[in-house]
Amino acid sequence: MARNNETPIRVGLLGAGTVGSQTARLIVEQKDELSARIGRPIELTGVACLDPKETEKFPWIDQSIVTTDTLSVATNSDIVIELIGGTTVARKFVLAAIESGASVVTANKALLAKYGPEIYSAAEAKGVDIYFEAAVGGAIPFLRPLRESLVGDKVTSMLGIVNGTTNYILDEMTTKGLQFDDVLKDAQAKGYAEADPTGDIEGYDAANKAAIMATLGFHTSVTIDDVSVEGITKITADDIAAATAEHKVIKLLAVVENGEAGVSARVYPALIDENHPLASVHGSFNAVFVKAEAADDLMFYGRGAGGAPTASAVVGDVVTEARHIAAGCTGPSIPLYKNLPKAPITASKAAFAVRFLIHDKPGVLAAIAAEFAKNGVSINGVNQDLKPTMTDPGYDGEIQQLRVVTHLTDEETLRNTVKAVQALDFVTGDPSILRVLD
Repeated sequence: MARNNETPIRVGLLGAGTVGSQTARLIVEQKDELSARIGRPIELTGVACLDPKETEKFPWIDQSIVTTDTLSVATNSDIVIELIGGTTVARKFVLAAIESGASVVTANKALLAKYGPEIYSAAEAKGVDIYFEAAVGGAIPFLRPLRESLVGDKVTSMLGIVNGTTNYILDEMTTKGLQFDDVLKDAQAKGYAEADPTGDIEGYDAANKAAIMATLGFHTSVTIDDVSVEGITKITADDIAAATAEHKVIKLLAVVENGEAGVSARVYPALIDENHPLASVHGSFNAVFVKAEAADDLMFYGRGAGGAPTASAVVGDVVTEARHIAAGCTGPSIPLYKNLPKAPITASKAAFAVRFLIHDKPGVLAAIAAEFAKNGVSINGVNQDLKPTMTDPGYDGEIQQLRVVTHLTDEETLRNTVKAVQALDFVTGDPSILRVLD
């Protein structure tokens, strides 16, 4: 949609919440400087939201361009910024914007994790661009290097901390010895967690990001339905204490791999050594490791959440696309030319730390070890300590924690083994299962 160099590039904003309002501020307050960088004027020409009155508290938003007619903004702009969230409505307006000839910038990881390949294909067919740096890692410039800088290399795996809420919760539990529920309430009070934190603490937010990472890194379609997800709601102060005693910390990781058996994308809490670089990622910060055949190991680190940091990434995409429009060209498409198989759960092996609650009496350890041996799971180490405050109905003795660390095994075998141990009459409560990151 090339125009002469004096015609402003029209930017339409869908959604004026925490990130949307800050995105509008950066575009309006830095208008002259951004225009100089682009080589052509840029102007915020429409803001669509459900309640226009909500934007009155943002003095940088001109009330004359605020509307509830989202479709009008989506189809009368050169660049459409989608910050509505969700999938159904957002998909409708993003596809409408593309069909009208507009390029799209979005931070909507749920949308891309579910409908990404469809949207990428629609943009390519229409000759427009789709950018989404803020969808993974907030302000961290991570997806652009993955999409462009590493396009000449073969990415084999990525792992990292991509959800600031869960990292904050685990960090507070580790440094202050608090229980999960108490830290969650504190995180909500401070605005680090939503009123309904399910998407974060159950791992779904990180899973959306894992799907995007795998799709871009491996040039194959990976959706949220392909991601194995495990959150942090079962992590207790006892798990944290046990990790600390072994000079480890617990982090919620997104892990994507392209191996011989196919592509895998997983989200799970894991034990990592206190000297590992990810162990020093505190608060709401994010960090991602990328392993590529030629480039070897790369690490990306920075603010993973927040209105202004995320808006920085959004506006960076807007400027990139505005430069393309000013030059009368488009950026690189997203080549999903591979149809790689999805690796079965048995293809991935890891060491696991499993904590059982058991009756303190002779023969228990031998019986549990026998179940592990029967299932072909090799034990690397055992830890045992009393839980004097715990009781089990029908048992008058003391309760102990038995922590078993395995050698490498696959998840399916491990979980079948744990199920067999749980069936023993001297095992009580729910076990804790954590992977151990090498």
